[in-house]
Amino acid sequence: MHTYFLSDLHLNHQQPHITAAFIRFLNEQAPSAESIYILGDLFEYWIGDDAIDELDVCHILSAMHKLSQKVRCYFIAGNRDFLVRQRFSQQTGFTILADETVIDLYGTPTLILHGDSLCVDDIKHQQFRQNFVLNKMVCDLVLTKPVKERLQLAQQARAKSQSNKRPMNDQIMDVSESAVIAAFKKHKVMQMIHGHTHRQKLHSHELGNATASRHVLGDWHSSSSILTASATGLSISNSPIG
Repeated sequence: MHTYFLSDLHLNHQQPHITAAFIRFLNEQAPSAESIYILGDLFEYWIGDDAIDELDVCHILSAMHKLSQKVRCYFIAGNRDFLVRQRFSQQTGFTILADETVIDLYGTPTLILHGDSLCVDDIKHQQFRQNFVLNKMVCDLVLTKPVKERLQLAQQARAKSQSNKRPMNDQIMDVSESAVIAAFKKHKVMQMIHGHTHRQKLHSHELGNATASRHVLGDWHSSSSILTASATGLSISNSPIG
């Protein structure tokens, strides 16, 4: 048996080929797995479960639900789709997990998370996390606004995010080594899987006399990044999206 992990598809209307590739994955490849984990930023933005019709994502949620009838499916929200709630879970059949969740991955305790909590040098993003993403009162207030107003806010935030990225140092946008070590120690694990940075790679971290492993998922901009885990180990594969 095996388990798939993926993140950072950023599904949106401007790139329908990525949506098509994701649905093919759900219909053709994913049913062979024991479990599926999506670690955030599945959508470019999510403005609330009550806006599903306006976002025109019913076909995506339907394909996810079809898979969930055959495979155990889990979702961790990212910084783009943190407003997902129980209606999303009901319509997809995916169980929503808290960020920084430890799972038993074929006998190895493994920390799974979106990954933006590790980018502590990105001060602006951490302020956004604290003041908005992690602030339930603010999120609940936003969800009371009309859908059209929320859509405008999401589009403005997206444009601002793209603008902020251009002059930013690559190191600032990546994870902090100290935050990574702290997460390993906090959760008492030696294996971690996350996305967010879009920098697909296997990293090793020294923790005393032992070496911990950190698997970073890539995005789906030009090719699909899928991590496959089994009792024999973990590996990432990429397939062109076109």
